Parts: sequence; C-alpha cells; structure tokens
Amino acid sequence: MLENSHGGSRGNATWPPVTLLVLAICGVAIVADGYDVVIYGAVIPSLLHEHGWALTPAGAGLIGSFALIGMLIGATTLGTLTDTLGRRRMLIACLAWFSVMTGLCAMATSPEMFGLLRFLSGVGLGGVLPTASALSGEYSHPKARNLVFAIIFSGFPVGGIIAALAGMFVIPRFGWQAMFLLGLLPLVLVVPPALKFLPESIAFLRAKGRYAEAEKTARRWNIAFEDAPADGQSPPSTPAGTDPNGMSPVKALLSRHYIVATLCFLAMSCLCLFMIYGYNTWLPEIMRRAGYSSGSALGFLLMFNLGAVVGQLLISLAADRVGSKPVIVTTYLLAGTAVVLLSLRLPTAVLYAAVALGGVGAMGTQTFLLAHVSKYYPVRMGATALGWTLGFGRIGSMLAPPLLGLIIGAGLAYQWNFYALAIPGVIGAVLIGLVPRAPGDAAPLEHPSTDGPARSLPEPT
Repeated sequence: MLENSHGGSRGNATWPPVTLLVLAICGVAIVADGYDVVIYGAVIPSLLHEHGWALTPAGAGLIGSFALIGMLIGATTLGTLTDTLGRRRMLIACLAWFSVMTGLCAMATSPEMFGLLRFLSGVGLGGVLPTASALSGEYSHPKARNLVFAIIFSGFPVGGIIAALAGMFVIPRFGWQAMFLLGLLPLVLVVPPALKFLPESIAFLRAKGRYAEAEKTARRWNIAFEDAPADGQSPPSTPAGTDPNGMSPVKALLSRHYIVATLCFLAMSCLCLFMIYGYNTWLPEIMRRAGYSSGSALGFLLMFNLGAVVGQLLISLAADRVGSKPVIVTTYLLAGTAVVLLSLRLPTAVLYAAVALGGVGAMGTQTFLLAHVSKYYPVRMGATALGWTLGFGRIGSMLAPPLLGLIIGAGLAYQWNFYALAIPGVIGAVLIGLVPRAPGDAAPLEHPSTDGPARSLPEPT
C-alpha cells in the first residue's frame, strides 16, 4: 500500500513510478472490457440481418447475456482465486484468454456457436476487472483512490469510444466479423509488457510467506517494507487468503461486520451495470427506431462514452475530498435524470448532452462504487470483495439486454426502454445511504500493514 511508500507517509497522495506502471497496464486491460461491451451493441443491427441466423431482438438480447453470464462466473470465481493464486498471474491469464476467445467470435457460423464463444470470452473478462481493480488499489495512495479508479475505469468508456468509431468505419467496409478480430489486439499489445513489467501484489507475496520476493519488489519500486524477517522465513501469520481471525475472504464478506454493506454493494452494482449495459447494448437500436440513421445512432453511443471519460475524471477530484457516498448519490440521480430526458422529443443537441450526462452518471457511479469498496474492506480480501461486487453486478448486466430486447420486440414505444433504465438510478441512490461505516473507521491507523486486516485511510462520508 502506498501510504507506506517513501514520500507518502505524511498522508500526501503520491504518484511513484510503480503506480503509473500499474495504472497503465490495468487501464489498458479495462479498455478491452469497454470495447467488448460496446462491440456487441454496435454489431447487433448486422447480426439481426445475418443470412441464415434468423435472429430476433429477443434472441439477440439473450445472446448478449451469454458473455455476461461468463463474466459473473469469472468475476466471482477468478476474483476470489486471485487472493489465493496471485493478482499478476490471474490478470495476465484472464486477459490472454479473453482476447483469444473474442477473436474466435469472428469465425462463428451460427448463433449457437457465437453465443458459446461470447460466454467463454466473458469468463476471462470477468476475471480481469476485479484483479486489475485490486492491483491498482494496492499500488495507489488512498487519498487519491477515487482519482486512480476514475483513471483506470476511464478505459471502459475509451474502449466504448474505440468500438463506436471502429463500428462506423469497419462494419460497412469489412463486416461485423472484423470487429471481433480487433479483439486480438490485447494479446499482442498488453500481455507481453505485463509479463515483463507488471509487479505482483506485495500483500499477496507476504501472505504466501514469499518474503524474499516481496522485499525485492518493494526495494525495486522504493516501497517501505516493514516487519520482514531478516532470514526470509515467514513469521507466524494467518493462512493466505484468510483474514486475521481465520475467516476466508468469502466468509468475511458475509460476516456480521460486513453483511449489510456487502448486500448493499452487490445490489448497487447490479443496478448500475443494468444501466450501463442497457445503454451500450441497445442505445443504437433504440435511437434508430426513434427515427435516427444508423450513423447518428452510433454517434449517441459515442457521446455516451465520451461524456463518461471526461465527467468521471472531473468528478473524481471532488470525490477524494468530500467522500464517495455523496458523489455516488449524485451520479445515480444524474443517470436517472438523463434517461428521462432521452424519452422526450427534444432537439438533437440537447439529446446528445443528455446522453453524455447519462454516461457520466452510469459509468461514474460504477467507478466510484468500486473505489469505495476497495477502501471499505481489508487489503487481504480486496480482490474477493471487488470480484463479488462486479460478479453479482453482472446479474444486472445480464438482465438488461434481454429485458430491453423484449420491450423492443413487444412493439412498445421506445420511451419504455428509457423508463426501465431510470428506475435503477433512484433505487441505487437510496441504497448507498444504507451502507454503514466500515468497522475500522472508528480507529483508523496511520500506517496500516499490508499483512494485517488494516484498510486504507478512511475517507469523508
């Protein structure tokens, strides 16, 4: 944890080289997630007209859920295994698997084969997010945690922007298959640098008794390494993957100290991802049915993600000062309000602005929610907490494509899709107020150890 790094012990947020390195690699990995989400929304109109597939909107929505089911499995299982097997190894393995499976989607010759490959790619991608989030959180200072998460999760809308722009250029010229071949780029551009440069979690190395490696990593990146035995032997400590009371990370999440917060975080992630995936999967088709051309409809998708990039970076500066809770309430309500505006017959310029605000609200909420989770729980169960939050959030993302597809297929007015996206914003704003103070906030530590139950420095609430 960088509150222990040189220059950071006085409570000032620091940006040492290791932070920048981890942010770069993890941020680019998350770009792949944003690309994967938006790529499907961009190719749905083509898939609905693919010769021999006979897809309906409801069927396309169902296929959209296959990748999300895979993400749920990947986030909850691989995210939990990360706290046992190591964050560096899991991040690289999951990213490589996801990239290969995405590229193979271009070879699909039937909806069934396409859906299976989307599921398999989702398993790998589900493991990327909690692992990248936990590693970024550990190698950043808590006083800049919201900004750090805003930076790396800006990769999500950046990936969406890349997918929207690529869809405008690639699909008319080369077909929808080329969009999935571009998914092989992370295997070439991200995995090799990660293999060479990405450091392992020091907390993980210490928990596994690998003190020589932990000390070497700390020395390389100028991080203070306290309480390490001189002979490199592991002192008496709790088993890897458990908290100091002997609980596994999963049991600790559901213990009486954390159960209320855990349930709130899981529900809030469901609601937020319902909005994000509802937007990114169906916004082009909804706007096309509202009377806009295909190019203009993809332009709305582009604006949604562009607004998310700029907005959440600006809001993160306030979040690190006033705390996550009031910011999350604001972004939830902003997302709901923006969706209501989209249901109205307004000038095109106003609709573009509303879509941008929707991007700020929906994606900003998820970013600051994950930052809050990363600081709420002890370091040693951080990847598990993030994995479960993201994993159960996938339930919301799985429900959004088929539900909105059913609304479209039923012939209801396009406004009903926006109403379905507005309600989760209101509910989420209520739930964040039910999250209790973290158990460790009553007596914060100035210099928590990565080997114990300590969390990051508490933030304002």
